[in-house]
Amino acid sequence: MVKVPQGMTLVVGLGISGRAICRHLQRLERPFMVADTRAAPPGLDDFRAAHPGVAVHCGPLTELDMLDAHEVVVSPGVDPASPGLDALAGRLGESGEPFVVGEIALFVRAARAPIAAITGANAKSTVTTLLGEMAEEAGRRVAVGGNLGTPALDLLVERADAELYVLELSSFQLETTPRLGAETVAFLNLSEDHLDRHGDLAGYRAAKQAIFRGARHGVVNAEDPATWPDTPPPVLDRFTTASPAFGAAAEADEWGIAVHDDGSGPRDWLMHGAVPLMPADAVRLPGRHNQANALAALAMGHRLGFELAAMRRVLERFPGLPHRGELVADAGGVRWINDSKGTNVGATLAAIAGLGPTLSGRVILLAGGEGKGADFTPLAAPLARHGREAILFGRDAERLATALDGAVALTRVDDLEAAMRRAAEIAAPGDCVLLSPACASLDQFPNYQVRGEVFRAGVARLVQETHR
Repeated sequence: MVKVPQGMTLVVGLGISGRAICRHLQRLERPFMVADTRAAPPGLDDFRAAHPGVAVHCGPLTELDMLDAHEVVVSPGVDPASPGLDALAGRLGESGEPFVVGEIALFVRAARAPIAAITGANAKSTVTTLLGEMAEEAGRRVAVGGNLGTPALDLLVERADAELYVLELSSFQLETTPRLGAETVAFLNLSEDHLDRHGDLAGYRAAKQAIFRGARHGVVNAEDPATWPDTPPPVLDRFTTASPAFGAAAEADEWGIAVHDDGSGPRDWLMHGAVPLMPADAVRLPGRHNQANALAALAMGHRLGFELAAMRRVLERFPGLPHRGELVADAGGVRWINDSKGTNVGATLAAIAGLGPTLSGRVILLAGGEGKGADFTPLAAPLARHGREAILFGRDAERLATALDGAVALTRVDDLEAAMRRAAEIAAPGDCVLLSPACASLDQFPNYQVRGEVFRAGVARLVQETHR
């Protein structure tokens, strides 16, 4: 048994976040040692060169006696219920906080500017980026990171002058954050994901609920009660793709979509209660689901005091993040959208339901891969309403076909390239070819990014061939 010396901080995990934790502790001149369950974690030699003299334990955590440590700081990829850590559940440290915390707990202690934080099963990267760009457009010194891009603790150095932190936070980060204390937070949606870590959907939701601890303002999805806080913050807004409630009848301030005529004819507008904000079709990101994302960002930006004109400019120009509902081409009246990040049913459901009502034609869905045991049947109803055909490939194509049988025309192909060729054959003006696989990519691709790049390149070739 290896004993962690008294008063020393133990960092568990040598991934990207673990390395950021170590850099932060070194800046604070706090003594620490590191543990990683892998026998030879990647980058171990580089770590030792950067932190000479720091003890590193590689192997089972059950070989460590942690009871005399100052505290244990776990990387997001490390389950706090892992053997060796499970016995520490409920134990408090010297500060009165839990003995086992994560990187965001350290960030909260050190941050000297307000925090805006976003979580959800899907779309959190999009809303985080939108809010960050809105802050810049409004003239704020903003630092954006967390689960997206730069680790939160590195922002303290890289953007030391920040007057606002905008963080994307995962359930893994939130479950080890005792109190975030953010100025504004958003819980966008909830669908099955990471159940191997959280046990079930209730456990996943409970981890995400931590985002509301100490928050002064919250934004939730009016159409997804699972996002509503168990303990509401002082001010709570809701967003919806329906007409927003307002006035005495509203339980909370609502942001939604309603028909408005500004003199150029009636059309859908983004609204804050009864106040029109901008035409819905002026949002560059395609689909109702992205208009919902825009409303969430607007609600947070409003709380932070951003001018509407600045926020509108961002929404009118923002094309989307790579592989997340990204418009790749609009050729011959057909839109090709890369949503390769749609690796679960909830993401694909949102993409179909969001795009379908905005099209003059139909959705052609390209889906398949490793389904991770998911239930694909929720996709049947929106495809019945909005789909022209589902073109299925990859390991779980047959499971998808069984779930969608009778709802939409089905074609099975070997791979994504064949799926794109089939889509090009059947697409009509007004249609949208949507790559949103509802599955992980690892059966045929190294990751979802490579899958998205293959789609981009294939679309470029198809468009070039069509317009020769």
